[in-house]
Amino acid sequence: MEQFTTFGASGYTTENLHLFRNVNDVDGVLADCPVVRVAAGQSVLDANNRGGCLYIVLRGALNVEPMATQGGGADGTATKVLPGECVGELSVLDEESNSSTITAVQQTDLLVIEADRLWKLIDESNDVARNLLRLLSFRVRTANAQLRRRQKVGEFYRQLSMLDGLTGLHNRAWLDENLSPLIADAHATSKPLSIVMIDLDHFKQFNDTYGHLAGDEALKMASRVLNGALRPTDFAVRYGGEELLVILPGSSQTAGVMVAQRLCMRLQQAVVFADMRKPLPHITASFGVAGLMPAQDANSLISAADAALYHAKESGRNRVSAAI
Repeated sequence: MEQFTTFGASGYTTENLHLFRNVNDVDGVLADCPVVRVAAGQSVLDANNRGGCLYIVLRGALNVEPMATQGGGADGTATKVLPGECVGELSVLDEESNSSTITAVQQTDLLVIEADRLWKLIDESNDVARNLLRLLSFRVRTANAQLRRRQKVGEFYRQLSMLDGLTGLHNRAWLDENLSPLIADAHATSKPLSIVMIDLDHFKQFNDTYGHLAGDEALKMASRVLNGALRPTDFAVRYGGEELLVILPGSSQTAGVMVAQRLCMRLQQAVVFADMRKPLPHITASFGVAGLMPAQDANSLISAADAALYHAKESGRNRVSAAI
């Protein structure tokens, strides 16, 4: 970055510079301000520069990238500064280090206004002060819009991380975050809640016989059975491996047993292989149901359902057992 002329000798005027819009007789004040030329890709400011100058783009363009997004800026927070716009005003006003890295997108001419001269212009012209406030207000609105967009993207990925990649059901992380609040709400409103623990029968043997890809298809089929049989207010979770879990807000243990029996029957009838030339194995599951008891927490409720599931498996599998 090197000075090659002054503003007065450059042939540029303040006519299209946003900071000096509707400001008269300012060209003379800026006449001896340097105009520098920056090569494409060259840095103008970075985090090591303490504020001291305002830069106005006369020709070309700059790229402004906040420190948090350097190395990619994939969230869209990097912005371009075009002719007539300025950068560095915040670091001039608060005399703090610059918070962004600013580089030239292409060969760019910049008007450089030192802090003392900028303050003098502000003191002497209400129009300059008003324009600067407008520019700062626009920066704040833009920053807020970017923040909201980043929050939405972050929430999208957070929700995505709560889903099991194979089955599309909620995953264990979702369960850890949401079961306790659901239980707390049931206790607070004195409403029933029950859960159903599900274990696909002899799943290891199924995988050994038909292969892990077929095992994946069986898990996806089981998840479709669950989603097709539950209410919109119910939740289906892949608890781990071939274990699934269903949460039934507003349903007592008796109602939970009825839901489990319906799931047990539908699972027996489900088709794993679309190719009817292949032998059709019987996919079944064992079910353990537990209803929420007074003062019971999430761990205790899961333990009760797990004990009921163990009893169903010990009793011959492909059946439903309720907590005692």
